[in-house]
Amino acid sequence: MMILTPTMTGIASPEPLQNAFKVKSAPHAGRSGSRPVNLTTALWHQWWQQPSKSDQRALYIHIPFCRKRCSFCNFFENGTNPERISRYVSRLCEQLRIAADTPFAQSQPFDTVYVGGGTPTDMQADEIAMLGAAISKFPLIKNAEVSLEGRLNGFDDDKWHSALDNGFNRFSFGVQSFDTHVRQAAGRFDDKDTLLSRLNELSQHPSASIVIDLIFGLPGQTLDIWQQDLQAVIDSGVHGVDLYQLIGLGGTRIDRASEKGKILGTDESEFQADSQTRAQMYAYGANLLESNQWQRLSSCHWRRDNRERSLYNSLAKSGIEILPFGAGAGGSIHGHGVMNARSLTDWHQAHSQPTDVIDGATPTKVPGMALSPNPSAELDAIFKRGLDGGTLQFSQLEASLLQQLQPLFHAWQTNGLAQLNNHALTLTLAGRFWNVNMQTGLFEFLAENKSVNDK
Repeated sequence: MMILTPTMTGIASPEPLQNAFKVKSAPHAGRSGSRPVNLTTALWHQWWQQPSKSDQRALYIHIPFCRKRCSFCNFFENGTNPERISRYVSRLCEQLRIAADTPFAQSQPFDTVYVGGGTPTDMQADEIAMLGAAISKFPLIKNAEVSLEGRLNGFDDDKWHSALDNGFNRFSFGVQSFDTHVRQAAGRFDDKDTLLSRLNELSQHPSASIVIDLIFGLPGQTLDIWQQDLQAVIDSGVHGVDLYQLIGLGGTRIDRASEKGKILGTDESEFQADSQTRAQMYAYGANLLESNQWQRLSSCHWRRDNRERSLYNSLAKSGIEILPFGAGAGGSIHGHGVMNARSLTDWHQAHSQPTDVIDGATPTKVPGMALSPNPSAELDAIFKRGLDGGTLQFSQLEASLLQQLQPLFHAWQTNGLAQLNNHALTLTLAGRFWNVNMQTGLFEFLAENKSVNDK
């Protein structure tokens, strides 16, 4: 008997954008048939001596320091301290140089590099240069996308030019809101005029891509303020923007205030957008950007022109190999999921221990977790890439699996989330807003209806 539940299909509603699901409760969807792997020193060494079988690859490098904990963040790790950062970056670059020289790293080129955090722009100019030089030791494709994440506050001209001179060509800044009062309530530094001035200046560069993140649903962020935020994106000159919905993650200052019946709003407003209002905010943003000829690359990312490629984000959804470096970094090696532990103390301690490598140099194995290859990884990547991009092409699915999924797809169409034809499923605006819920529902559907081996 076919099992279909509202968590899979959404519900019928005159306004599916607002009401198809109750709330978006997670930033990503996924499933895994993986199990923990005992990653011994011998196996770790073996991995770095074997050539990669992946056609496309990425590096993810984690800089786990922030000057301040924002109200919406639940993964603050280490306070910014120049000496701590210097020590960390020096050791990190040493490990990158060792890794770059291994048969595994040299066997296939890398399409994209993402330096995330934390706040990587809290590094000094010479440290950014050192990191860029270490990255250049890896075999990168021509015109590889090399991204530096961070905040505009403290990212001065010395850091900007150091990054440009050392291979970085994409810069992703967490703006979250342009409104000065909303920003202050969220724990951000600069005011609106300072942000716009600096973004306009950086966006004049002839080739570098400048990208910003906005969050809709922040405390104190009314519909009117959100509309002003979006107009500021267009006025700023940036080349790309992500529109992220505020999600009620546990452990944030917003979450703790909510438990006490409080809202961390502004002096002017304690407005807190509910799920239905956040849906309206998303729709307004999508429509405004697209009416101004911005191209949608995914459900939450738009670009002004072709210099913005968003390669790392799009390829990561395709299940490519991602080599992780640094405390708290995650990725995959030879199909195995890898997540480095967050503890900076443990990470440094691992590097101070004598290594037990048989022959040849291998980067240090740090505390963390490794998982066996996900048997459904290739199929899951098709679903994630298709639904996040807005179109799932049926030619990518086996006929038996496509037949099994038809009841779910028709339910989505009935509930205003998608449109079907003989070749593809295309998400509506409502479907794009709820695409993570739909991905989660699809994986739930496959788990509950196992008549097809979705390999």
